[in-house]
Amino acid sequence: MEQTSARFEVGDILYLALTLVVAGIGIAFGLNVLSDTKTDFTANSAERNATEDTIAGVAKFTDKMGLIATVIVAAIVIGVLVRYLFVRPN
Repeated sequence: MEQTSARFEVGDILYLALTLVVAGIGIAFGLNVLSDTKTDFTANSAERNATEDTIAGVAKFTDKMGLIATVIVAAIVIGVLVRYLFVRPN
């Protein structure tokens, strides 16, 4: 049975960072559009309430972006440590 190992390189971090940046930009533009459309609806209408609830929900997600980035960085650090500190000789 042949044993295969996964390879991880520090350059792979770039793709994770770009994903977070693109997600942040998308969320920022989304919140901007939602804020603009909120003023188009009459007060206390179902549409305006739905838009305000959506803005609140998306804003809560953006509050967690720092935590998401921290978890990704921690996973990368743990992966690198495991890869290079717990090497078994063949």
